[in-house]
Amino acid sequence: MQHWWLPHTGQGVRTRISDDRVWLVFATASYINTSGDSGILDEVISFIDGPELTGGQHDAYFQATISDKSATLFEHCARALEQTIALTGQHGLPLMGTGDWNDGMNRVGEAGRGESVWLGWLLIRTITLFAPLADKRMPEADLQETRHVSGLETHLSAQQRASAWRAHAQMVKQAIEANAWDGKWYRRASFDDGSWLGSVNNDECRIDAIAQSWAILSQQGDIERGKIAMQSVEHWLIKPEQKLSLLFTPPFDHTSHNPGYIKGYPPGLRENGGQYSHAAMWNILAYTQLGEGKKACDLFAMLNPINHSNSPSAAHTYKVEPYVLAADVYSVAPYVGRGGWTWYTGAASWMHRAAVEGILGITREGDNLMIAPCIPAKWPGFEASIFVQNTAYKVTVEQHTTGKKNEICAELDGVKLQCQDHKVTVPLDGGRHQLQVSLKWAK
Repeated sequence: MQHWWLPHTGQGVRTRISDDRVWLVFATASYINTSGDSGILDEVISFIDGPELTGGQHDAYFQATISDKSATLFEHCARALEQTIALTGQHGLPLMGTGDWNDGMNRVGEAGRGESVWLGWLLIRTITLFAPLADKRMPEADLQETRHVSGLETHLSAQQRASAWRAHAQMVKQAIEANAWDGKWYRRASFDDGSWLGSVNNDECRIDAIAQSWAILSQQGDIERGKIAMQSVEHWLIKPEQKLSLLFTPPFDHTSHNPGYIKGYPPGLRENGGQYSHAAMWNILAYTQLGEGKKACDLFAMLNPINHSNSPSAAHTYKVEPYVLAADVYSVAPYVGRGGWTWYTGAASWMHRAAVEGILGITREGDNLMIAPCIPAKWPGFEASIFVQNTAYKVTVEQHTTGKKNEICAELDGVKLQCQDHKVTVPLDGGRHQLQVSLKWAK
């Protein structure tokens, strides 16, 4: 799995970074669950060839070549999961390699023994999303196709493989709860020597945001611990007076355990204890999954670049464009509040999802549209015009405090709907519709 590549030439970098192969499966499953296009799993895609890394080599930049072997997208995803599962450490967690989502932590697991708590959460969520897609495949199709197309043998059906993935996900969940809970938050990772990073016992990087938000986003963590962990994020990492949501704190500076090139950044800059906006969006989504609409909206407003430039003094501090999201914002004097790398679409895409899917609660699952808002109590509601799959919806959401039980009610073109699990589900049928949604909250 190349960590990055140049589309015009195919040149790219091979690394020992651990999360790329899991994101392939996460993105594939997310696309299918949204679009309903499961046929994409049958697309045949070539592998690429390139020299393996040697000894202690962290990465290599080279021109990849197209292999004469190929397989379905399903098979590519299955192997990505199975390779990740094979790389499991002594605590039962995925190996960190030379970085996970945080590339700068490239020495935490460089010897092949350090483990990533965050990657454990991502792996659990990915298996939850992808395994049901394997369940639906024809039992013999992939066996025959893999042998014919790629020339590589496999002796398990898709359903048998999915069962093994689920068993491993359960093991990882148990390992995280048994080994990574630190009392008020989850630890971030373990070094090659087995010592922990992101623990109250650390002088630097005592708490890291993404191990907490993904405890919620995985939808498999202990919910009470997850709530405590997000309270810790709010206490230690969210700084309203500075309009910052820190990646971790304190920044790396003098720690004896070298985490990698992240320590080369001055404290409070970029990934080294500043705001990394990509991770900050996951905090918003975690709040929405906890039903914390006010906290989600307050944090969204705080991260919104326009609110960093709504006065001359704020603009002078921020110093970057107010109409695109900055990948990072500095957190240590004399640069507190200064924006870093802008035009970074990864963070912007997550911000869009946090707003539309998290706060407004508008999502698509195949041929259905779902509305499940998570908005502050002070909002009277909102309106949305939605056009997807040749279907138009004019949505009106109203919010009321009734003194009775919490419930969601809806009318589609004047006809009452049955609502379950506190969400409204309506079809994408090519029509033009009016949808009225009423959120009723007990006092």
